[in-house]
Amino acid sequence: MTLSVTNTLTGEREEFEPRNDDEVLLYVCGLTVSDDAHLGHARLWAHADVMHRWLAHEGYDVRHVENFTDVNEKIVARIGEDAFGDSEDAVAQHFVSHVIRDMRGLNLKRAEVYPRVSEHVPEIVDLVETLVDRGYAYESNGSVYFDVTAFEEYGKLSNQRLEEMESQALEEERSEKRHAADFALWKAGAVDPDDVAEHRHEGLDPVDDACGQTWESPWGEGRPGWHIECSAMSMTHLDDTIDIHVGGRDLVFPHHENEIAQSEAATGQQFARYWLHVGLLQTAGDKMSSSLGNFLTVEEALDRYGVDVVRTFYASTAYRSEQTFGAEEMREAEERWERLERAYEAATDACDSTDAYAKVEDGDLRDAVEETRASFREAMNDDFNVREAMAALLGLATAVNRHVDGRETYDYWALREAVETFEDLGGGVFGLSLGGDDAGEGTVTLAEELVELVLDVREAERAAGNYERADELRDGLAALGVEVQDGDDGPTFRFE
Repeated sequence: MTLSVTNTLTGEREEFEPRNDDEVLLYVCGLTVSDDAHLGHARLWAHADVMHRWLAHEGYDVRHVENFTDVNEKIVARIGEDAFGDSEDAVAQHFVSHVIRDMRGLNLKRAEVYPRVSEHVPEIVDLVETLVDRGYAYESNGSVYFDVTAFEEYGKLSNQRLEEMESQALEEERSEKRHAADFALWKAGAVDPDDVAEHRHEGLDPVDDACGQTWESPWGEGRPGWHIECSAMSMTHLDDTIDIHVGGRDLVFPHHENEIAQSEAATGQQFARYWLHVGLLQTAGDKMSSSLGNFLTVEEALDRYGVDVVRTFYASTAYRSEQTFGAEEMREAEERWERLERAYEAATDACDSTDAYAKVEDGDLRDAVEETRASFREAMNDDFNVREAMAALLGLATAVNRHVDGRETYDYWALREAVETFEDLGGGVFGLSLGGDDAGEGTVTLAEELVELVLDVREAERAAGNYERADELRDGLAALGVEVQDGDDGPTFRFE
């Protein structure tokens, strides 16, 4: 069975056929770094990670890009809070370091690159200029808007009719636009104090003047619009056309609809062949959200449950479905993980014992291993159906326990195959701590990851002007035998 996916663009299940037979270009809409990441954000990361792992398992070279949005009024609104610094960049650096920490804590495979909006403004300006030159965008009072009426297929992702769409802009922007649904590609000036006030936390002084980073452009000082950033970063690091675009279901409109319009208007090429949207994480009947305050941060969840229980929880529901987070759901995830862990340990202990023999055969266990691999592959190729794939692994756990508990001598070959199946599928594809390559890699690279994390924090402190604290972090690394060298492209290190 070949991989098939549910493509939001067509609303149909389609056989997956990348542009190149041996390569997959995968773009994931990343986080706006204005707060600590919570389990709702991590659900998208975890499913994208499993997609990456499965595609790599099937032999594809996966080029995975995931962005950080570090230019946003929500980030500006947090300027001046304790420990965050006195600039938009300092606040963003603080939360980027936390996201990187959380990603490593979740045992996610590294993306090829994590581009940030602030470092891609030249590419964004070039893309906006192209849209103006091609007649798809226009300047108004120093801002630039995309003309949705010029793109005939606008609405094809969200299945909305142009005349039924509400304005995507603030009231004061509407007078600048030709059509109510036109969206900003470039915004004149800095962030308006009213936009900051909407997201400002209680107890902080209000902002009196426009603030936030600005950049030069052909239309004057300003800032990138929200939607244009992903198109520019995806084209810069992947190609004009990518294979898979992954994001949360709440981004279908307007964000992803606008990505399609501006990208395809600029290039004349299809932007993404397959759009895969991850369902939302619910708690107490509502979407888990920073704005609602009904969330558990990734850091808190990892401390409370551990990475394997969290990843097992995500693997209990297919990515397209909404998922409920609660005490009962986490208890079930913990039980599933413990079943897998105990069975894996039983299999390895029995396989490595003197009671495992070359000529002992257990046809039931051998069949179970074969059936597990076949069922797992069938499930994952069925639109990345992690729920059924997890069920296949749990079935193998039952077969292993039956074999170990029911015998005095063991089938070495079958146990070895079972161990490798747990490691290959549970460890390699699901990212669980069941041995295999990921476990070894994690042991070998742990020191490097910890150093990188400290350097990320140090950069955030430097950006915030806390040079004394930054020097303390560098001196602390030196005391541990890590030499840090600062360069134009950022710090590098080596172990002395």
